[in-house]
Amino acid sequence: MIRSAGTGATVLSIDGNAVQLKLPSGEIRAFNGLCRATVGQLGNVEWRNRVIGKAGRNRHMASGRPSGVAQNPRSHPHGGGEGRSGIGMSSPKSPWGKHTLGKKNEIEEKYSNKFILQRRKGGSN
Repeated sequence: MIRSAGTGATVLSIDGNAVQLKLPSGEIRAFNGLCRATVGQLGNVEWRNRVIGKAGRNRHMASGRPSGVAQNPRSHPHGGGEGRSGIGMSSPKSPWGKHTLGKKNEIEEKYSNKFILQRRKGGSN
């Protein structure tokens, strides 16, 4: 669950066979007490502060130029227009024409929802 560089979780409580952890996102989740864990913070904390140094290195890392392609009006609702035009509608849509602005992007009935005690954006489950 907590595997990216420089992150760590905080143990809030241990109640029998259940352990409550506060994740880096702020979410509080219950875990089985028999699960294995490593104590401490993951290494490479300073990964975000690396200096690329020159434009050529950025190009060598394949992140120096945009990789997207222009959309065709027949293949996507946002497609078309002259050059860098906007979406041209009040709400962005998916390729299937459904509104995407303000919609939740997660599966509502996920099997692990029962282990979430408090979501990261306030409120409870």
